[in-house]
Amino acid sequence: MRAEVGETGRVVCGLSGGVDSTVAAALVHRAIGERQTCIFVDNGLLRDNEFEATIGLLRQQMKLNITGVRAGDQFLDKLAGVTDPETKRKIIGKIFIDVFEDQAKQLGGVGFLVQGTLYPDVIESVSVRGPSAVIKSHHNVGGLPEKMQLKLIEPLRELFKDEVRLIGRELGVPEEILTRHPFPGPGLAVRIIGEVTNERVKLLQGADRILDEELRAAGLYNSVWQAFPVLLPISTVGVMGDERTYERVVAIRAVTSVDGMTADWARLPHDLLARVSARMVSEIRGVNRVVYDISSKPPSTIEWE
Repeated sequence: MRAEVGETGRVVCGLSGGVDSTVAAALVHRAIGERQTCIFVDNGLLRDNEFEATIGLLRQQMKLNITGVRAGDQFLDKLAGVTDPETKRKIIGKIFIDVFEDQAKQLGGVGFLVQGTLYPDVIESVSVRGPSAVIKSHHNVGGLPEKMQLKLIEPLRELFKDEVRLIGRELGVPEEILTRHPFPGPGLAVRIIGEVTNERVKLLQGADRILDEELRAAGLYNSVWQAFPVLLPISTVGVMGDERTYERVVAIRAVTSVDGMTADWARLPHDLLARVSARMVSEIRGVNRVVYDISSKPPSTIEWE
């Protein structure tokens, strides 16, 4: 890696605070030190309070050079009116690259972009080692623009999530990061079925916070591979007090897996699901129904889009 970058070359790293990008950043930091600048972009599609909390954690516990960039309006403006999931992913992938390239210009002397791309991202996005179907364009693979000013460095490209976590422990990445559930690069945009708006993002952030709190309180957060809410593009009739409501539906998705290539739906306790549902309906204005996804991968993917 030193030879590729050179003795004086600099790189930027797309950092999301998840397992993959943090381990990639730690690995490259081990090789070239302060010549790497990590760029953490608030795309307006993160979980509630994630931008501030993650930057604080990484600055406190890891010796990474991190720059935070607020770009939520830029992403949401471009996503206005867009409903197709592939289009969403490609729009988000391009804006990320625009932000990274802009930051690279400001830093000067940057020729490379580090990404935490994993093998499952590649498999689902492009044909690898023979003919295969494109399942979905991950923003950091098939969602990238055709022309880029920066060359890619992807040290984890042929690894699976469980392997990346092992490397992260060897590098001293905080356990709080390593045990986080996977979170898609496009963020909540691919968990909002249909158009992405600021109002819908806020609604889904509230649902995500409740699910996370209840899983941790029940001691079940680490027993599932991934758990998250999805905002559906439908409304249903409900009753709140003596009044009729016509509001949105949230689906809960929770799966168990080893590497994310296959997954089974998690048999969460009914009393936990009841608490999650009751809280979402009572605490989130605009939600009156919660459903549970019992589909496995295959045939269903883990994420809905």
